[in-house]
Formats: sequence, C-alpha cells, structure tokens
Amino acid sequence: MIIVHHLNNSRSQRVLWLLEELGLPYSVKRYERRPDMLAPKELRQVHPLGKSPVIENNGLKIAETGAIIEYLLDRYDTPDSTGAGKLRPARGTDAGRAFTYWLHYAEGSAMPLLLLKLVFMRMPANVPGLLRPLVKMIAGKGQARMTDPQLTTHMTFWAETLKATPWFAGQDFSAADIQMSFPLEAAASRVGLQPEHAVLREWLDRIHARPAYQRALETGGPYELLK
Repeated sequence: MIIVHHLNNSRSQRVLWLLEELGLPYSVKRYERRPDMLAPKELRQVHPLGKSPVIENNGLKIAETGAIIEYLLDRYDTPDSTGAGKLRPARGTDAGRAFTYWLHYAEGSAMPLLLLKLVFMRMPANVPGLLRPLVKMIAGKGQARMTDPQLTTHMTFWAETLKATPWFAGQDFSAADIQMSFPLEAAASRVGLQPEHAVLREWLDRIHARPAYQRALETGGPYELLK
C-alpha cells in the first residue's frame, strides 16, 4: 500500500490526484500546518527537510513531487504499443519532450517566482505595526519591479502553450498537467487571471471537472492555496 504523507494546502494534493488518475490504492497520513503556516515538526521524522509530499512504497521513501511522479509512472503506468502510458507520452516524441519540460519547469522556474510573490505579500503582516506602512511600500515595490513583470511573462507563455494544444504536453492529458496545476492555481490566487489569460481559466475548469481531481479533493480535505 502506498502511503502519502500529506500536508494540508500544499503540493502533496497533486500526488493524491495522480494516484487517483492511475487508480492505485493508497493511504494518507495527514499533517496540519502550524499557525505560522509552516509544516509541523513531525514531518522531520519522515524526511530531514520536513517537507511534503513524501510517499512510502515497498520499503522506499521518495520526496519531491517531480521525483514521485516519475517513480509512480515508471512503476505503474505501463506503456502501450506506441510507448505511451496513460499519463505520459512516448519518449522521444515531441509530446514526450514537452512532458519532460513541463514536469521540471513547474518547480524549477514557475514556483520560485510564485513563492517570492507570497513572501512579499505576507511581509507587512509579519512586522510590528509601526513598521508596517514602510514594509508594505517596500514589498509593493518588490512585487512591481521583480515578481509581477516576470509572472506576467510566464502566464503569457502558459496561455500561448494552451492555445496551441489543449494540454501542456500536447493533445492528451498527462501528468505534466497535474504538475502544472499548482503553479496555475497559485497564479490565479496570488496574481489573478486577466481577460487575455482566459485559456488558463478554461484549463483550470477542465482539470477541476475531472472525477479523479474531485476524488483527490475529497481525500485530501479542503484545499486553499496560501495568500
């Protein structure tokens, strides 16, 4: 039985969704964020960094969403005669190369910007009241000059990709879409989707309508990205 160490309102929601799409049995060990929104110390007993997601399976312990996705697909997503699995295109194809790109882009390029945006957004609330106006001004300038222009570029990139193909790795839904769901959800929450990004909202509506996504929400509990 696959065990998922699941932190509420976190990236581990994607792992639950992946397992539901693959139809694999699993159990969930839940962890709740502390009042400061950090992960509880109990997660350090699972992994030295105290982060989620982590899965355990057949004596193995695997962390990092991308690594978990690759492990689960390698083990359980059996390729068909074309080399494609249920959630991964055939290697060596255009779709396969796009799959690999988006699988790593989500955490390597998109999420650092979104995390920096979150830091700026939360800065004023974490200083004494007398300093709050000054820190709010500094945080606002940081967003205006550093994160927001880059995020606009990235979101336009996502939109142009999804105008060309319905899913991130081409014509078929794949685990790359599962991996990209967190950046798009975070961008919609922290930045907001403009009219020119309508295709992103349409994509989010389509993933939200998937039965496996809905089952994962029921299992993982209420899901609201940090702001």
